[in-house]
Amino acid sequence: MALHWQILLAVLLGAAAGLATGPDGLLLGVPLVGAFDFVGTLFLNALKMLIVPLVMSSLIVGVGNVGGAAGLGRLGLKTVAYYLATSLIAILIGLAWVNVAKPGIMDGRPAGEVLGLEADTAEVADSVRDKGTGDLVAVFLRMVPPNIVQAAANGQMLGLIFFSLLFGYFTAQIRDEAGRVLHRFWDGVYRVMMRMTELIMRLAPVGVFGLVAKTLAHAGLAALLPLAGFFFTVLGALALHLFVALPLLLRVIGGVSPLRHFKAMLPALLTAFSTASSSATLPVTLESVEKRAGVSNRTAGFVLPLGATINMDGTALYECVAALFIAQAYGLELSFAQQFTVVITALLTSIGVAGIPSASLVAITIILAAIGLPAEGVGLILAVDRLLDMSRTAVNVFSDSCGAVIIARSEGERQVLAEDPEERMRRLASA
Repeated sequence: MALHWQILLAVLLGAAAGLATGPDGLLLGVPLVGAFDFVGTLFLNALKMLIVPLVMSSLIVGVGNVGGAAGLGRLGLKTVAYYLATSLIAILIGLAWVNVAKPGIMDGRPAGEVLGLEADTAEVADSVRDKGTGDLVAVFLRMVPPNIVQAAANGQMLGLIFFSLLFGYFTAQIRDEAGRVLHRFWDGVYRVMMRMTELIMRLAPVGVFGLVAKTLAHAGLAALLPLAGFFFTVLGALALHLFVALPLLLRVIGGVSPLRHFKAMLPALLTAFSTASSSATLPVTLESVEKRAGVSNRTAGFVLPLGATINMDGTALYECVAALFIAQAYGLELSFAQQFTVVITALLTSIGVAGIPSASLVAITIILAAIGLPAEGVGLILAVDRLLDMSRTAVNVFSDSCGAVIIARSEGERQVLAEDPEERMRRLASA
């Protein structure tokens, strides 16, 4: 059975097991949630273990292969333009969808009156109280860390990416033997990391089973029912971006088959859904884009690590829908100017706060503050936030991969998605 089918089966079995056992299920006196958590966390830790050396090696090798400042500038400009454009498209889809569906109105009354707030709202408000527009400024400070080793240890990906870009660029400028040795060293590191990714992905179905089972055991369907309108509004908007907007970009701009790309990205999409982490999924995304879709390391090694940190289409869409849902729940009708403020703030915060804990909740709080709503409104969405986090992460990762394909095609890479991903994998294995 192909890996993506194994992972999909693990997702379904994990969901069934989590819903069946609940938070208090026991087997031979052992709490099943603890067992699910152990298996899932072990898999997640194994993926996270690869992130720092994989990001550094892929960026250094990718930049080294670009070929001079002109090539790097062209590639960088295309990447940033794509990320800004798709994030804006996602936000506008979310804005239109939430205005049509109006999930904040239940039985003709504002949802806040019907639902009430979660008990731990105060705790969430405390966790985000000190975070505001200063976080948008701090993103630039995080780009230049005073200690690159400490930044790597703390998972500060923006600083690591900035350092790796500089290192790769200046490595390419050294034309003698020292520069070639450095390039070969990092190329070797990158190849080793991809081999390690292949090994860890053999255990992916077991890890995915544990992650999904744990999430559903804690959340259950009971948490979904009171917020079904909001939940399905977000899912509908995400689906529209995932299955309509991004495939159109692939077909019209990239000139490739969206179905073939979906097939190539299935392992990454399912891993993103189960881990709810773009960074943790990065090793799988790189492997899928390079080996299954045929994008060169020159492009994928530059575009994907950057995208895993700053390109958050699904998150930006979610922030927009959540902010307007909360406004509706308070019985407010936002003006065009206020909704425009939501769009711009969601676009900025999806980039600026991506590297901090509880990023989406922090970003939503910033948006609420920008339009004059109380931060405690985030309490309305806490019950379903984790389930939606899994879905929006899959959209984030797919958007990154679409960017890599579109940019690769614009750079003249004709081999991208030129053949079926499964046939390509079989050919590579036989070679």
